[in-house]
Amino acid sequence: MSATFPRHHHPTFLDSAMVRKIGRRARSPSTTSSSLPASYAHSDLTHRLVTSLEALNEGPLPSLVVFDLDYTLWPLWVDTHVDAPLSRRGSDLNRVYDRNGQPLQFFPHVPSILFWLQRRGIPIAIASRTSAPTAARQALNGLHLVNDSNILTSDEPKVQRAAGLFEYEQIYPGSKLTHFKRLQQDSGVEYQDMLFFDDEHRNAEVGKLGVHFVLVGHSGTDLGTFEKGIREWRAKHQARTHSDAQDS
Repeated sequence: MSATFPRHHHPTFLDSAMVRKIGRRARSPSTTSSSLPASYAHSDLTHRLVTSLEALNEGPLPSLVVFDLDYTLWPLWVDTHVDAPLSRRGSDLNRVYDRNGQPLQFFPHVPSILFWLQRRGIPIAIASRTSAPTAARQALNGLHLVNDSNILTSDEPKVQRAAGLFEYEQIYPGSKLTHFKRLQQDSGVEYQDMLFFDDEHRNAEVGKLGVHFVLVGHSGTDLGTFEKGIREWRAKHQARTHSDAQDS
């Protein structure tokens, strides 16, 4: 299991590579069944997560869901706790390793949450202020996840690269107001229709734009945090809808 690193002072050095600002990306198919043994079976936890997430299907949903990376999707700072390059070993699932063998993986509930959003057709974005964007993208490209959607069908389980799940990326240092302004330009989604998960309270400043912010705790993005975010966003959406109906 990947270690969870304490959150001490965060340095502000820049990645040695040029920082790239990426908007919408054309995704090629990234699924394969070749790395799964014939006897592969989803865990009981995954079955419970899929069932609980499917219960969220009824009701309005955001048009764009955005995640921070460090301590939100994975339990470390990618510019501090690991040394690039990061790569997959063999057919490992949800795990990459740095040059010293230090593993990095998503928090346990994250893959099921990402695949639920994919099933709902909701675009997923990253808004990260890491100073190591190259290492972050190496991790996303190296992390291979088993798509748990086959629990709901009779299909064979497929493996998918994590990077292929994210339609928009803003990965570079600085205020996340900039990240979200660019996400809005790239996606065309109104701020009020965005939902954002992040572990740092300072990034709640995106609420000034109308984005709904959800603070992520020490356990990372988990089912309870995600359900809370959906409920809160729906409450705001319904309040706006009611207000608009009264004004019309």
